[in-house]
Amino acid sequence: MVVNLPQARSDSDVSVEAALLKRRSVRDYTAEPLTLQEVSQLLWAAQGITDPRGFRPAPSAGATHPLEILLVVGDVTNLAQGVYRYLPHQHKLVKVLEGDVRAELARAALGQAWVREGAINIIITAIYERTTRGYGDRGIRYVHMEVGHVGQNVHLQAVALNLGTVVVGAFRDDQVKKTLNLPPDEHPLYIMPVGRIQRRASG
Repeated sequence: MVVNLPQARSDSDVSVEAALLKRRSVRDYTAEPLTLQEVSQLLWAAQGITDPRGFRPAPSAGATHPLEILLVVGDVTNLAQGVYRYLPHQHKLVKVLEGDVRAELARAALGQAWVREGAINIIITAIYERTTRGYGDRGIRYVHMEVGHVGQNVHLQAVALNLGTVVVGAFRDDQVKKTLNLPPDEHPLYIMPVGRIQRRASG
């Protein structure tokens, strides 16, 4: 199953400075669904194509682009639950697994509830060989630099959309790989649950 994503915007009413000021790790989400437009924008911020030469929003050593983006869908309007792989050059999703795997993913993430409660989870994985082929072992460092850039892009885009997210790095790699049915050479680096922000009562 292939899903065509809405075209991503290249501007908004939120400045980069405002997004930086407001960026926080958010772990409390409402039960409201996300829209397909919001999902499209988040994925574009992570790894969308921003130049005819194939460049993306985050720098990549030698333009080797070792990162892959998977989307765990729990609650998105007009998008069935399941696991999808993002295709940057087509700005499309291809479904790779059926069903809601958020609870299983949360168990792999040492029981962190926000992984289960986010409307979606953005999973950033790496195929190290794309970079180490040209840079040797130092390429591993470059991959880890790149995933940090991508994570911040997602954070800032979430702020601009008035959504909350948090970077999750504590998880059992083998369980995440099993849950997402990843190939042997693809390794999970980040889990980023995303949802509408739960505003806590005050006063």
